[in-house]
Amino acid sequence: MQAADDLQSDGGGGVLGWLGGTIGRILVSLFVPIVTFVVLWQGFIFLRDTTAAKPVIVVVAIVWGVGGVALLFAVSNWLIENMPLVWRRRLLPFVFVGPGLALLGWFLALPTVRTLVLSLMDETSSQFVGLSNYLFAFTDRVMLESFRNNLQWMVFGTAFCVGMGLLIAVLSDRTRYETVYKVIIFMPMAISFVGAGVIWKFMYAYRGEGFGVTEIGLLNAVVVALGGTSQAWLLHPPWNNYFLIVIMVWLQTGFAMVIFSSAIKGVPGDLLEAARVDGANEVQVFFKITIPYIQGTLITVTTTIVIFSLKLFDIVRVMTGGNNGTNVIANEFYIQRFTYGHAGRASAIAILLLLAVIPVMIYNLRQFSERRTF
Repeated sequence: MQAADDLQSDGGGGVLGWLGGTIGRILVSLFVPIVTFVVLWQGFIFLRDTTAAKPVIVVVAIVWGVGGVALLFAVSNWLIENMPLVWRRRLLPFVFVGPGLALLGWFLALPTVRTLVLSLMDETSSQFVGLSNYLFAFTDRVMLESFRNNLQWMVFGTAFCVGMGLLIAVLSDRTRYETVYKVIIFMPMAISFVGAGVIWKFMYAYRGEGFGVTEIGLLNAVVVALGGTSQAWLLHPPWNNYFLIVIMVWLQTGFAMVIFSSAIKGVPGDLLEAARVDGANEVQVFFKITIPYIQGTLITVTTTIVIFSLKLFDIVRVMTGGNNGTNVIANEFYIQRFTYGHAGRASAIAILLLLAVIPVMIYNLRQFSERRTF
């Protein structure tokens, strides 16, 4: 009798039960996102073609978008809840996962595939040219310069951000004014990259030499006040790249500091005290106890900043526009697409940038799954 009940609760058992459950999961996972997109598309058509007043359009957009999706989930959940227990367990997760997968496919996977196809076409995307755009990316002087600069951003920018963030986190943890110091260091994180570029453009401003010329750049003003000669800091490679990297360090050190500080506070005090009792000095405690304990956090922060350095665009675009040997991959993509109008080369550069970021992301995700990083 118990066996019969178990068989019945398993949705009929056998191949038919498995087939019904599998088909049901597929249909529900497809039905929900399809209906979601149909509802949202009809709302978009209405909002696009209507001549109603703007307040009405705003209300309709909120009700139709948020309310429509919420109602769709509620109805789908109600339908699943009224199914047999075993089907309910199989289908319910797909009601919520389906739209997320559809959105990821539409906004991430599909654009990636389209970009890959465009990278094999000519500048007007009308003729297949094979790998010629990739050949351009690996042989053009400006592209090779961009690869070199991105490597410098990745190595020096990441090293200084992580190093200074860790140093400040350790030192500020030993002072009475820890909160004040951290607020000051973290404050640049509240500024957009474009805003930071504008601020530092005034820092590096150069007006030239001559009678009656007054420097407005802070760095040149200091140099002149000390008896030196003003310099065009952003016009002389390769040093201009390092002056730009300073901006990244200024922005990202606060992020690294906050994460490291939180991780360091999680190191057991008994472990540190035991090391000191055994005769270890503070440097040995730091490198032999603290660093291994927060290794997961170190890797996560480092890979996050590496990804940022590979995608870097705003600072270079605002400060130099990629001129004078400061170009980077993302800025060259922008120039090829929106200045030269060459969709094929721009798409090839985007694919190369994606390929450069993917290994770092995979490594980061593996670290999340293998250890507790925070």
